[in-house]
Amino acid sequence: MATTGCVFHRTLSRSRPGAGKTSPAVCRELLTALDLQRYSRDQGSSVYFPQAVLSGADLYDVTLSDGDCRLRVTLDPCLNQLVERNVLRSGSRLRNATFAPALAAQHPVCGNGDSFQLVRLEVEEVVVVEGGGGAVLGHHAGDTLPWFGSSEPAVPLVPLRANRSVFLPLWNSVDYSGDAWRGAPPTEEEEEEEEEEEEGRRPAVTVSYLHESFQLGRRVVRGTVCHRLIVRVLNKSHLMYFGRADQNCDCPYKAVIQVCDHTGSVCVVLWNSVCLSWYNCLDPGDIISLSHYRVKRRFEAESQDIELSVNSRNPAARISVLSPASVLPEHLPPAATYTFYTSKELLDRPHGDVCDVIGLLTFSGRAERIRSQDGGSKGEVSEYRWLRLEDGSSDRPVVLKLFSTSQPDAHNKLHPMSVVVCTRLKVVRSAGWTGVTFYLTNTVYTQVYCTGLGHHSRMSYRKLRPVQRFLQWLRSQDDRRVLSRAVVGGFYVFPPPPTSLEAFMSSRQGKPGLVRGAEFEREVERLCYRERQTLCIQATVTMVAHSRRGEEERCLFWTHRASPCTPPRSSSPPTSSRFSTSSPHPSPSRSFSSSTSSALPPLSPPPPPLRSPLRSTPSSSSFFTPPSSDSGRLRAHHPYSRTRKSWRRKLLQADTPCRKQPSATLQSEDSNCSVVLFQASMEFLGNEDGDTDDDEAASFAGGPQRPALRPVALETLPMRYDHGRREEQVAAVAIEGQLHTGRKFAFACDHYFTLRLKALSDDVLVDAVFLPDAQPTSHQHANTWLSILSHGAFSSHAPPPSPADLIEMASQLANQRLICVLEVCHLGGATTEIILSRVFLLEG
Repeated sequence: MATTGCVFHRTLSRSRPGAGKTSPAVCRELLTALDLQRYSRDQGSSVYFPQAVLSGADLYDVTLSDGDCRLRVTLDPCLNQLVERNVLRSGSRLRNATFAPALAAQHPVCGNGDSFQLVRLEVEEVVVVEGGGGAVLGHHAGDTLPWFGSSEPAVPLVPLRANRSVFLPLWNSVDYSGDAWRGAPPTEEEEEEEEEEEEGRRPAVTVSYLHESFQLGRRVVRGTVCHRLIVRVLNKSHLMYFGRADQNCDCPYKAVIQVCDHTGSVCVVLWNSVCLSWYNCLDPGDIISLSHYRVKRRFEAESQDIELSVNSRNPAARISVLSPASVLPEHLPPAATYTFYTSKELLDRPHGDVCDVIGLLTFSGRAERIRSQDGGSKGEVSEYRWLRLEDGSSDRPVVLKLFSTSQPDAHNKLHPMSVVVCTRLKVVRSAGWTGVTFYLTNTVYTQVYCTGLGHHSRMSYRKLRPVQRFLQWLRSQDDRRVLSRAVVGGFYVFPPPPTSLEAFMSSRQGKPGLVRGAEFEREVERLCYRERQTLCIQATVTMVAHSRRGEEERCLFWTHRASPCTPPRSSSPPTSSRFSTSSPHPSPSRSFSSSTSSALPPLSPPPPPLRSPLRSTPSSSSFFTPPSSDSGRLRAHHPYSRTRKSWRRKLLQADTPCRKQPSATLQSEDSNCSVVLFQASMEFLGNEDGDTDDDEAASFAGGPQRPALRPVALETLPMRYDHGRREEQVAAVAIEGQLHTGRKFAFACDHYFTLRLKALSDDVLVDAVFLPDAQPTSHQHANTWLSILSHGAFSSHAPPPSPADLIEMASQLANQRLICVLEVCHLGGATTEIILSRVFLLEG
């Protein structure tokens, strides 16, 4: 029971429903967000938000703490963007939180029966746990605090404003979330199987019999089929969420299991709460007994195809997992089959071909999200990451674009030096790519297995010849050599964009083409957390700078003589880390604190200027703002004297920048060079059971003041893999992870260029980061600025120019009309990454 003297008691005791009106209460003291939970609204959700416009499908419940107890409230839908852009997250500290009494769709965790909405708040900062990957404030420690107004709830937590029984993950709708998902089979089914062990040895029907009976319309397949079927699981799909605002299903999930016996194969569909009980309990290779199901025509398939529908009621299906020894040999289903291809064999596989791969993970990319192309601006956002696997059959790694597979534990273990098996992948090729350019990506049935979770020792593929051949190669590898090319996180683009404008426009395949500067600004502001998008603008280059992470004050730069050496106009530097916003609920008005720096555009702002700048914090890797309407020139963050006087510098000993291919710091392994890789292979054993002197060298236009540039975001730079700190690195590049300056990881490359682009359409300015690829391109070119930008890399036929030489040559870009391809990714809060991936000269 929470103490009566706690902050919640003092605040919320003043907020009680009055006679026909509500009484909002403001908490002036510091609160902490312990947890955020997402769920989809249902038909009745709009009743609880009479003054809100429910444009999105999601609602969020927030667990707050005042240090003495916990309180669950619902975030007003008008504030959802705070979560969607990762401004409000677990660990956030809040001030001036305004609570409004509200009804609850389900019983609230509040002993007095009251329920509240959070309609206004100021996000002050996030408490970071040192050594962790994300910004989290002791969530597990908060679990011990009592609930405000009541003791520990007797039932699992459920959504407050919708009749749903489960929550969704914050960043995708494929993984599962919460304690409702079982990890072991229900005990009742196990007991029943022990009582009917004799019957479980022999199936009553076969798959082929069900097919034939359905086609002939026999009575045996009408209604509920009680006859027992014994089958082996071949493939398991990811979870499919079908909850919608116009439906009231409490657990809108389904999953498809492909099974077989010795007579054929069929799909079994798990519906609703059956997914909660059984999805995590069934794996490919398992033998299961199934009864009390319905036979139906398979959805969107040929008329003769059937599927078995499994529900928790009407009828309640009976499922149990059997050991192979408990099934008579003549009725034992055949083993699952695999189609493993090596990296060399994949070179010849056609587009769409389905395959399995095994390899040593040498690159694990950061988690990103992409919006479905067929859903418009409100399409589903899917989470993915890039991986590179090596298997020794060729010098080309296998590149994977891996989306969520409803295996969050496995995805959290994906780090270099792991042996990874991915099943049921498909080959992706395009007619515009070269013959060796392809990657693999998910099908509905893709599954991932990696070292560290004991997957390999219980899977039947470990005995296959391709797997044994890979293990033989793996044991011959040296840890040091593998570590030297192991990379984690950072910006990554694949396949490499085309090197000509014609090929690039052809590769767009009907996607939106060029955008104006103002359109670019709006698209960036609409991005959700970790959402990535490719945009193109016509622009000229007005400034080029070369920097090294952490030493931006010593950057080398060139600026066009027609433009002063000052940054684009932006919001003033933040004087406070707070984010203040509100919803249009009972609060009298929407207001933004004058001392705050907003990471988001106002949800309902006062009349904005003609072009509203995108605001960013010093952690932003890039930013853009339009010039002022009166002068059309760049303006500085801090006032300083301007001069058009040319001046000269001597540029010495600058390293050539790179993007990938690090020279990793080796671990101190003096005696055995292959300990890590040897241990990884053991799981496949089966269980029987620059200084810049002010001298002359390069000419620059502008004043002696360096340009005020934002440093590149730490998430943009790839890290050298550190095996001793692998858990920290994996957490840092996970979807909710963040890198902080206090965490000292070695970066594979810390040099980068910043190009200031001026849109030809409306003079909007964009600062974009350019990272030349460390691997020189095989296409021969002259290593001029235009050729380097169009290829994204230096030419392999000549030594790469130094940064000093490139800055000296930057005047080549002056007054050139260019098509600029920009990769934009929102990294959370005020940080937006803008990468210049390609530049094409606009002829004529």
